[in-house]
Amino acid sequence: MINEFLKISHQHYFGNTALQYAWFIGIILLGLLFFRFFSRTISRFLFKFFKKFAADVNGEKFVELLVKPLELLISVSIVYWAVSQLSYPFEEIIFKRKQSTLTYFDVIDKVYLFLLLFSITWTFLRIIDFVALVFSYRASLTESKSNDQLVPFVKELVKIVTYIIAVFVMLGLVFKINVLTLITGLGIGGIAVALAAKDSLENLFGSFTIFIDKPFVVGDLVKIDGIEGNIEKVGFRSTQIRSINQSIITLPNKKMIDGALENLTLRNARRVKFSIGLNYETPAATLKKIVEEINILLKTNTNNNEESIAIFEEFGEFSMNIMVVYFLEMMEYNEYLQVKEKINFAIAEIVYKNGASFIHPGRAVIH
Repeated sequence: MINEFLKISHQHYFGNTALQYAWFIGIILLGLLFFRFFSRTISRFLFKFFKKFAADVNGEKFVELLVKPLELLISVSIVYWAVSQLSYPFEEIIFKRKQSTLTYFDVIDKVYLFLLLFSITWTFLRIIDFVALVFSYRASLTESKSNDQLVPFVKELVKIVTYIIAVFVMLGLVFKINVLTLITGLGIGGIAVALAAKDSLENLFGSFTIFIDKPFVVGDLVKIDGIEGNIEKVGFRSTQIRSINQSIITLPNKKMIDGALENLTLRNARRVKFSIGLNYETPAATLKKIVEEINILLKTNTNNNEESIAIFEEFGEFSMNIMVVYFLEMMEYNEYLQVKEKINFAIAEIVYKNGASFIHPGRAVIH
């Protein structure tokens, strides 16, 4: 019985024995059944090296980040292991030169090596994401917003360096290119050109300027070239702004430092200025009393009381105009609107209480 089995298993079919086909199928089935289990097990094992560093972050997040790249790594390795059990036709020569030959298996080797390096690079990038996640969490616990701004920038920078290293490693191992000769040949100027240096370097230097001079930090309300919004992220090349309409606007870092940028968050107060027009039939004594009462209102309800003022500004074409200027301390925008509404209601009550009437609504100007 055993002899018959051995005889059948060593019979050749299309250049391979039945035993080789059995190994091929068995390895593929084993991979399909356990590759996800293997990837999660390896992820949890790797997390042990980061456990102390990432004590405040759920370890499952690390596993979720690494599952996909490790699944690719394991899948590629299993397929390569299975294919390596077969001989024909992978050992056939594609073409032959005087000093070298290229077979199908040589091509498979290069594809496998490429995918292996790709999956390893992907794994490193996911680990970088996790480390950045930990630092982002720690930065959120501090009062300084500079850390919140620095973490995503460093993350992007490290990722770009990883990409560059991975490309050179692939060129050397997969395509057998002499990387040192290539780098020497390119030189600094050549590398700059390869990276589309003019715009890229300008934006990179712009990002360094932002971190050194700190004209703004993440969360600040800024205004540049008519665009107003909160800084969401400062990246390697660009800055993301969340506009008042809640859309994301991306501006190159070069533009952020070259243009006239107004950091509205650094204001210590909001200035409100508008005019109200009263009927020409309003007696002078009533007009004077209205102005006095508005001034008392501003002194008791606004900041910078010395600069908050209401005056009888001019005789307009159809009305006597009172100019109102006051300042409010920096607060959440919705709260600011509520305080402004309260003052507007109080001014309207003062005017109507004194028997006067408006000619036309004033226009508010926010600075």
